[in-house]
Amino acid sequence: MPAPIVEVMRTSPPWESPVYRNRHGRGIRTPMFGARLPRYRTRSGMFDDMTAAQIRRLHDAWPNLVADIQFAVEDVPPSAPAPWEDQPDPLSQGFAAGRGIPARIVLYRLPIQTRCRTRMELQLAIRDELVSRLANLSGRRPEEIDPDWGL
Repeated sequence: MPAPIVEVMRTSPPWESPVYRNRHGRGIRTPMFGARLPRYRTRSGMFDDMTAAQIRRLHDAWPNLVADIQFAVEDVPPSAPAPWEDQPDPLSQGFAAGRGIPARIVLYRLPIQTRCRTRMELQLAIRDELVSRLANLSGRRPEEIDPDWGL
């Protein structure tokens, strides 16, 4: 005589149980790192954070000078320079205000990152580019805005 078939009735789906295994027995795969750990930061995200920190630092030192300027980060500079540019700088660009458009400073992420080997070099390169463009737009010397510029 064959053994009776016993049905097990579940009251909840298996994924709501405390231990859930898929049909291969591997279970739920979770990330190895938490979302807040530094490993999850992308290079572009870290570059944006460093740029924002330098802008905040400059804004604290020169609030009237920095408040009227827009800042942007792009991956690469445009391939064709504008007709009025003699030698375009591949690291950053500053645009003067005019016709209702505020002054802008644009940093190009990939050229700056390829020139830097360490994180500290990257922070200093971002600082130097921002200070030199800010000095150029405001008509001041970079050493006047940041005494540590170029060191």
